[in-house]
Amino acid sequence: MINEAAERIVVGMSGGVDSSVAAALLVEQGYDVVGITMRVWPWQAATDATKRFGSCCGTEATDDARAVARALGIPHYLLNMEDEFDREVISPFAADYAQGRTPVPCVACNSSLKFGSLLGRARAWEATAVATGHYARVARDPATGRHLLLRPKDRRKDQTDFLWPLTQEQLAAARFPVGELTKNEVRDRARGLGLVTADKPESQEICFIPDDDYRGFLRRRAPGMFRPGPIVDRGGRVLGTHDGIAAYTVGQRRGLGLAAGRPLYVIALDPDRNAVSVGEAADLEHDRLFARAANFIACEPPQSPLRIEAKIRHNHQPAAATIHALGDGTVEVLFDAPQRAASPGQSVVFYSGDVVVGGGVIARPGDR
Repeated sequence: MINEAAERIVVGMSGGVDSSVAAALLVEQGYDVVGITMRVWPWQAATDATKRFGSCCGTEATDDARAVARALGIPHYLLNMEDEFDREVISPFAADYAQGRTPVPCVACNSSLKFGSLLGRARAWEATAVATGHYARVARDPATGRHLLLRPKDRRKDQTDFLWPLTQEQLAAARFPVGELTKNEVRDRARGLGLVTADKPESQEICFIPDDDYRGFLRRRAPGMFRPGPIVDRGGRVLGTHDGIAAYTVGQRRGLGLAAGRPLYVIALDPDRNAVSVGEAADLEHDRLFARAANFIACEPPQSPLRIEAKIRHNHQPAAATIHALGDGTVEVLFDAPQRAASPGQSVVFYSGDVVVGGGVIARPGDR
């Protein structure tokens, strides 16, 4: 029986093992737990949802989340967030690609939906917090009183680079129960509880991109963004033709259709000229970048240069750097050594040991 005085926490249950164990841990700790699965696919397409939205958002995943909730003895609800997901995640995703950027849709989903809209609804249900299966931790700085975002125990599963935009208010209401466990420990907990998700494989793709084919998705979503244009070298010489800048990302080598006699890589995308610029591997190396929409978690925007380690993509090893806050949410990042393929639209995240200092969206790379 649930203690009527217990704190109520809403758990976002994706149908995977991580969110399943997150819910189980909170139940063990005596919280009044409510499981929520966000429905982000069109209801009329539910029979095709697993194929269209991958293993984390399809109907099979919803069934798994419901089965876990039943095993844990907690209520489970399916929440229609289709319109919000389209507006806050899919539409900006498509717009970014049209502008030659490579977005990270999980960042928008976390800040706008899971710890935005869902948190607001949770409070209306008299819940004090939202929990997810992210590998991250939250703590309170005793000196400043600020809520801190920390890297998890299992560094291999670190997902803090998807959470850097969270505000102090959002972090105060965020719970990440599996952040103190390794992935193996999470699976062991799930097996011990007999949860159907215990040995479920992980989903690596973007949830709303079928078969990891983002180009095909964008062609169906906005075919007009695929306009042929020139592929040029650093000097502006036309080497070939592309079929739309949305089909390319900085650092890409394959699929250029060029016979240059040497390896060439995409080094920049120019939406104004509808041009793809290519160069050699060395042209991807930069020791400086500028970021926009910066959010500082561990401190206010620094008034003087701040030493940190910066990560420019999910699998990037954080590199030593100095940041300068330039105002209006803009940050300059100066790396001690050049970094490869800093792509506009991706996240740059600032760390000091386990602490996430903050982050931003890469606007453009450069050199000193």
